[in-house]
Amino acid sequence: MAEWRVAPDGGRPEGRSCSHRQTAAPRGGRSAPGGCAQCVARGWRWVHLRECLTCGHIGCCDSSRGQHAWAHARETGHPVAASFEEGEHWAWCYADEVFLLPRT
Repeated sequence: MAEWRVAPDGGRPEGRSCSHRQTAAPRGGRSAPGGCAQCVARGWRWVHLRECLTCGHIGCCDSSRGQHAWAHARETGHPVAASFEEGEHWAWCYADEVFLLPRT
């Protein structure tokens, strides 16, 4: 299981915490057949993909038309999603509104 720490964020007050960072773990493989399934079904394009660290759902980011990763978090209560982009190693906790980085 990956361990996460709250990342410094110049746009938010310091000292914020995340009560979900200990339970957020990537689900494994790094393949998203076709990308964001909800966008594919509608014929939409997405900007970036996010992986739910509770169930592995792949959804598009908030900059995408569908914002399906955020919709998934709202609908399921799954709080943390990680970037699914190659070479990016960070996550976002929707519940606590903080960026997370792997603990080094």
